[in-house]
Amino acid sequence: MNQDLFLRRRSKVHVPTGTGGATRAQVASAVREVTAFRCVLSEPLIEQIGTLSATGLKHWLREIVGVLRRETGAHVHHRPFYPDFPEQVLKASEAELYLNAVMHYLTLWRLPPAEHSRPALLEGNVISRVIEPGSVFEFESLLAPLVSARTSLSENDAADVVWFIREYKSDVFRLLPEVVPFREIRAQVGGALISHVAGDARVDAFLERNVETATDVLRLAVALNEGDVSLTSTSTRFTAMKRSIRRLLLRLLDQIPNAVEDVMRHAERWKRLAEVLHPGDYADKYPQALAAITAARRNEAPASFGSRVETLFAQRHMAALTPILQSRPGEFARRLDATLRRAAQPEPVLDAFEAVAAQVSSAVLLQLLTQLRAPRPLPLRAFTPKGTLAKIYGIKDRREPLACDVVARAARICEDALVTRFASLPPLGRCFIDPTLREYKVPLAQRASSKSLRTLVRGSRLPMPETRFIRLFLWWKNGDGRTDIDLSAAFFDANFVFKETVAYYNLKGYGGYHSGDIVDAPKGASEFIDLDLDVLVKKGIRYVVTSINSYTEQPYCDLPECFAGWMARADVASGEVFEPRSVFDRIDIASDTAICLPFVMDVQERRMIWADLGLTSSARWNNVQNNLSGVSLMLRALVHTPRPDLETLFDLHARARGERVASPQQAQAVFAPDQGVTPFDTDLIRSGFL
Repeated sequence: MNQDLFLRRRSKVHVPTGTGGATRAQVASAVREVTAFRCVLSEPLIEQIGTLSATGLKHWLREIVGVLRRETGAHVHHRPFYPDFPEQVLKASEAELYLNAVMHYLTLWRLPPAEHSRPALLEGNVISRVIEPGSVFEFESLLAPLVSARTSLSENDAADVVWFIREYKSDVFRLLPEVVPFREIRAQVGGALISHVAGDARVDAFLERNVETATDVLRLAVALNEGDVSLTSTSTRFTAMKRSIRRLLLRLLDQIPNAVEDVMRHAERWKRLAEVLHPGDYADKYPQALAAITAARRNEAPASFGSRVETLFAQRHMAALTPILQSRPGEFARRLDATLRRAAQPEPVLDAFEAVAAQVSSAVLLQLLTQLRAPRPLPLRAFTPKGTLAKIYGIKDRREPLACDVVARAARICEDALVTRFASLPPLGRCFIDPTLREYKVPLAQRASSKSLRTLVRGSRLPMPETRFIRLFLWWKNGDGRTDIDLSAAFFDANFVFKETVAYYNLKGYGGYHSGDIVDAPKGASEFIDLDLDVLVKKGIRYVVTSINSYTEQPYCDLPECFAGWMARADVASGEVFEPRSVFDRIDIASDTAICLPFVMDVQERRMIWADLGLTSSARWNNVQNNLSGVSLMLRALVHTPRPDLETLFDLHARARGERVASPQQAQAVFAPDQGVTPFDTDLIRSGFL
């Protein structure tokens, strides 16, 4: 049993069968210890832990508290440069702050800990979640929604899938569906099965059912070499493979009809893979596989789908183009906007799309529907490329608007296709859908999502607690050599005009206070920023962008650990500098970049906008001041980019297989931020509602 996985995904824990012996005082102490992390144990769970022996309760509690500590960031020691932050920064003169920083840069000298103890935390415990007891069956049921998702998994999700396969081995087949719908997940599951369940005939049967194209074979090989199964990042380094695995991959490729065109889509990767596959050794046994790989080696590319489409696009030959696009409905949906703009008569294009819309994935239809409903022109056209690094590119929207009737019909086609598809699912009955779900985005592509305390989707806007102060925090530890990571906050007004930065070079400003710069962290180091929301609003600030910069330019993926987050504090002078009970969000910073923007605060609307974005380029001095153009672009993209929201998705389901009602009390199915199906149930949404 993996308590970390169970608690993180379902807020449930398993309690082993006990022999009794724990006293009421020991149980009460366990309950009190958990409340320090904004959690409470449910009554059934308290009853269950009461059946444990004193020793059993001690071991159980140690494991659960260890998980909660890691989730909130309390598993490490937090000591800022100014140990009595923020008092020392508030009282120090600019000259004193400057001299202390220079002394640290020259000698790595640190201020000694404060001699007096800090007053107790003033605010009471605010409970964020209730922890329930869970059975072994409930724990095992976590795997099926993950592998049945119809969108990509985050690195953390994929690690959970591999954990099940590695621990359960041959027994995992009773937990797996027959067919995995999403191709990237097929590769991840297949690779884990080959690595951890070798010799079981059911592995081959699973692969036979789930490998349909040459690219599926390539992804499987990439997964076996721990590469990027989305095939978008840098090329995977293929290492020597066992003969059994080589034969398996070649046999799968040999069974695919007309594999040459698909192989040529990734010809260079296939050339690298062929260097370890040695297909010539099996020329007699797998001739079709050898022929496809030989075509890639010789660059003997047939006329591809993409080249035919681009040629006809350039010629504006719609009559010939639409039948080709119909052969790949998903590609048709992605190109529908451009096709309609090039068509002299849009109606035949819409007729052609309507005929195949039912074959387009729900995720693509939702994205198209959202784009069609968005006002034109957009304030900014932003693109998030597919891949394991979350980044955004933006351009001005210079497109001529489509006719209103054309847009309306295209949107209606998408809606009808989705409603028809959802109608085939089990009925929901009366549905209550909280209107605030329009602030939460649909989890469509999670491959670039970082591990965080709450499962959040990029662009979602979450309410901030009623508080005056927000404390941002960062912790990191040196990688190879000295590592200097900087926590900064950039302030923008409602028109996205930059106003000020609180950073290592400016510890005070606009109601923000920095805890001091630390440039070396052999045992770990912390930086904090306090934000007085009332002062920021009075000064006209709307957006606070949290920026984390690797000043020494090591990518975060090369560090032993790096994470950031934010706390809500009623009083910044009471309690410890880091208090786990006040942590609302914590995110691991582990991307292959030197700049990360984890979240944005909309201080006027009291909303936290989840960003989890990276910048891939930096100036000579990697700090927020020298990257303001990229920070500003990503801020505007987060605010302006239309993304499918959960209210729209659940409303389509209610139209298809239920009826919408006005209150939770009337409902048989509830969709809301804090009850029923919530925005944080991403695995359930991806597997059951897309």
